[in-house]
Amino acid sequence: MAKAPKKKTKAIILGLGLDSDGHKRLTTGENFALVGGSQETHEAMTEKAIKINEKLKSRGKQLDQVSREEFDDIAHEVGLRRPPNDQN
Repeated sequence: MAKAPKKKTKAIILGLGLDSDGHKRLTTGENFALVGGSQETHEAMTEKAIKINEKLKSRGKQLDQVSREEFDDIAHEVGLRRPPNDQN
């Protein structure tokens, strides 16, 4: 019996803006989807997603080809910070 072909995994960045100014915003791009947020928040998310894609391209990689650690490094380079762990 033939094996089914492996499905290629697709990674995306999903950004969710939790603040609002009454407008509905949705921006999609190469491997990202950004939803919601005030104009300022949505613009900041868009800028970060585009910068992440630029960093990936400069490394010759796709989002689904980087490890979590490498993604964290790239995110840090573009100004994103992981919130501190809650130690409670």
